[in-house]
Amino acid sequence: LPTRLFHWLLVVLIALQYATAEFHFLDMEWHFRFGYATLALILFRLLWGVFGSQTSRFVAFVRGPSMVFRHTVSLLSNKAATSVGHNPLGGWSVLVLLASVLLQAISGLFASDGIDTQGPLSDKLTTAAVKTWTRIHEWNQDILLVLIALHVLAIALYYVLRNENLLGPMVSGRKLVDTAPLRFAGLLRAIVVLAIAVAAVAALIFYATR
Repeated sequence: LPTRLFHWLLVVLIALQYATAEFHFLDMEWHFRFGYATLALILFRLLWGVFGSQTSRFVAFVRGPSMVFRHTVSLLSNKAATSVGHNPLGGWSVLVLLASVLLQAISGLFASDGIDTQGPLSDKLTTAAVKTWTRIHEWNQDILLVLIALHVLAIALYYVLRNENLLGPMVSGRKLVDTAPLRFAGLLRAIVVLAIAVAAVAALIFYATR
């Protein structure tokens, strides 16, 4: 449940941030608030990848290049086995997406439009550094959009070509597979991890605005 809630909350937050920045759906102050929430979520997921449930831990799905290659070949030959969680290729896509979202959140802290909107930490840097972080924020937005499109395309291809529904389990939490019983971390641990992530972001914002 914590992983699924993280996933769908992140979807909503990214959509809201894009709509706020590109279409002025809400005041830009909300863009920053959504960004703080996104940063807290990403920190939560990184911690949950170490202390969370069995299939949420990075050691459970991040594999080396050789295994990723073998899995890709088996996918192309339609012989890949169904995975309980992320398969070796999907594991790396998760890391790339998390890295891109994290970079977007961090760069937003230092970015500025040069007029009336600036990140909370932009005044801690030189003008040249702020311009660099602003360009990173703009470029990475396009990269993130491409990664999201590829993510959605992969889900669609899995359903069409392999008749494997990846979306359903991310909603219901249930998947029919032949495996040993899984180990799930309790909700109390998830709440503690989330509290740590939120506290870290709150401390950062307090430092930025004092």
